[in-house]
Amino acid sequence: MHPALVLKTWRDDRLTVVAWAAGVTAFTAIYTSFYNQFQGAAELKQDAMPQGMLDFLGIADMLSPAGYLQATIFSLLGPLLVLMCAITLSARTIARPEEDGVLELMLANPVSRRAFAWQRVAAAGSALTVVAAIPGILLMIIVPWIGMDIPLSNVAAASAGLVALVWCFAGIAFLTGAVTGKRTTVLAITGGIAVATYMVNAIAGMLDGWHWVRWLSPFHYFIGTDPLHTGWHPAELLTLVLLGVVTTTAGVIVFDRRDIGV
Repeated sequence: MHPALVLKTWRDDRLTVVAWAAGVTAFTAIYTSFYNQFQGAAELKQDAMPQGMLDFLGIADMLSPAGYLQATIFSLLGPLLVLMCAITLSARTIARPEEDGVLELMLANPVSRRAFAWQRVAAAGSALTVVAAIPGILLMIIVPWIGMDIPLSNVAAASAGLVALVWCFAGIAFLTGAVTGKRTTVLAITGGIAVATYMVNAIAGMLDGWHWVRWLSPFHYFIGTDPLHTGWHPAELLTLVLLGVVTTTAGVIVFDRRDIGV
């Protein structure tokens, strides 16, 4: 039996979740299903792009199945889509109702602040997990169907990393909302952190003597280990999950102690 607040949150966010799920589904299906047709264009694009740009995007090649999936699904656009969804839904847990002036009314129910926060997190987190898992689920079907020569275990590893990355940034967004109570601040700060850490991971890998800086970026733990070629890296995945758990827990504690704005 799910708590009533979780069910209400799902109902309130259902249209947003369905829209994001549809977008991620279309994006993944289109790019992957037409892999064979895109090969000629991919070869031209790789030849046209300077090596520095390929290194910046973390693309080893665009011709092999693993390189193609990394270039299209797991390098930039795929993570961008699911992170936008994560930040948007996380901003709706605390920051949006507080900014709209309805949070005090919601807290009038016979539930503690911590229970309220955890149930809102549970609702948003489960919805985000579904959206973030869509690329992996579709790839498990499409990859063997079109004959892409890549182990499904490697695809699963990269897909799990995408889910873990979403949990990490969802925790950061929730913490920001719990501290500030401002939806626009959540979007700005978490989006800024995502862009900055992506740049850190990309640029540090191109500079001699600065490779260690990549370890400060969540994107390194997601794709820096090249799971599409090398498979599972549990330590890196656990790091992302722990970051999400720590920031979410900190957000609940801060929200429990902070005065709510009216």
